Amino acid sequence: MLRSHAQKDAGFEMRHKVFVDGQEGTTGLRIHEYLAQRADIEVLSIDSERRKDAAERARLLNAADVAFLCLPDDAAREAASLVTNPRTCLIDASTAHRTAPDWVFGLPELAPGQRERIRAATRIANPGCHASSFILLLRPLVDAGIVAPDLPISATSITGYSGGGRKMIEQYERGADPRLAAPRPYGLSLVHKHIPEMLAHTGLRTRPLFMPVVGAFYKGLAVSVPLHFSQLAAGTDGRALQRAFEQRYAGERFIRVMPISDPATLEGGFFDVMGANDTNRVDIFVFASDSQAILIARLDNLGKGASGAAVQAMNVHLGVDEGLGL
Repeated sequence: MLRSHAQKDAGFEMRHKVFVDGQEGTTGLRIHEYLAQRADIEVLSIDSERRKDAAERARLLNAADVAFLCLPDDAAREAASLVTNPRTCLIDASTAHRTAPDWVFGLPELAPGQRERIRAATRIANPGCHASSFILLLRPLVDAGIVAPDLPISATSITGYSGGGRKMIEQYERGADPRLAAPRPYGLSLVHKHIPEMLAHTGLRTRPLFMPVVGAFYKGLAVSVPLHFSQLAAGTDGRALQRAFEQRYAGERFIRVMPISDPATLEGGFFDVMGANDTNRVDIFVFASDSQAILIARLDNLGKGASGAAVQAMNVHLGVDEGLGL
């Protein structure tokens, strides 16, 4: 950011103004935690009794350099319509704009050039938690020609209950229902809000068969995708999959490609879904036999899967250190 000579002489650094619309929810609260430690950020606050006042929200949205929309889809669309300041950058954490052509998908690791698109954009759609893991597994393989765009893909995601928002968190933490102790598959209507972005940002043309499962733990998420080598490009084996990930994510500070058939995981016998918690990191795993593979992408569903990803996108847009505050 440019500074005047007087500001430079005084050693004063201008601060970016940031507003979180919907700051009471799980994602908004976590974003506030990230921003609270930042000397370069001035958080614009709204009085609690005025948080549904459209005029006051519009004032703050238009006063902000960056505004996070931590709202339901319809409310996020309404908030976006209140912004008239061309310099205000919106980062929408809802599903409302994740496939909209005039919004940039806020996943810097998506593909070459994505950071430049985020940097130039004033409308950024934050990825979903399940979708981030799925996309980071499939996009490199589709781009490399290993997975055909028309190949039917299935995926399972295991996630902590914080992904369900305040109501689900309260339900689990009351502990009154013994059924909550067991994993709970959902999305069994075969309709899930993340599927459109899974298609739009992987290059797949066939709708994936996706089943999420919520477990009795607060946070952590792992998406697994099974593959048969006979259905992939000729000559594909586990090492070819591993190389594709290593090549795509070389130099990415927030993506860690783990050793093939990770010895530490195999020794323990069980996969740790919470192994990336309290980080902004995605861990990529390939477990392979001579004919099949299971791919797993693991992240913190409140970090890289939500609030951390939003702050990372803000950092890219503002041109500051991408890991600042993360």
